[in-house]
Amino acid sequence: MNDIIKAMKERRSVRAFQPELPKKADLEQIAEAGLYAPSGMGLQAVKTIVITNPELRGKLAEANRKIAGLPEGADPFYGAPAIFVVLADKNCVTHIYDGSLVMGNLLLAAHAVGLNGIWIHRAKEEFEDDAWKQLLRDLNVEGEWEGIGHCAVGYPACPVPDPAPRKDGRILWVGTDAPEDTST
Repeated sequence: MNDIIKAMKERRSVRAFQPELPKKADLEQIAEAGLYAPSGMGLQAVKTIVITNPELRGKLAEANRKIAGLPEGADPFYGAPAIFVVLADKNCVTHIYDGSLVMGNLLLAAHAVGLNGIWIHRAKEEFEDDAWKQLLRDLNVEGEWEGIGHCAVGYPACPVPDPAPRKDGRILWVGTDAPEDTST
């Protein structure tokens, strides 16, 4: 089986992470994989902020917890020490799709380097808040950006779940049959 397809079938989200920060080289590979996601019209109108600073990560987790309405002390990032925040340029008509493709690449890349990740929502609401817009200004990010999601990444602190059975009837074929592979 093709390695990429194998990774797609094996990758799973986990909801408990060890506190140990992954190696910088692994985080760099994950971030770089996001750069190679397809983008509408080739505009590449997505930015990723990689947060490994515990203080900033804690502030982001608290903002996310409040938006989600989770109880005091809950960590919406499940203890993951690295958070990749995906933002997309609101002026790009395909920004939500482009950002979603980046998120998919980040999750697959985390799996490929031996880590785990999970997509956490509420980045949209966070980056509508002036405090998080200020972070963008502090990072010299200009323009109007929409939070697409957070890719929480780290070493799992729980068993990686088995895949759920795939539902039948989700692939519909229209057309003539493709030829069988006779090369083997």
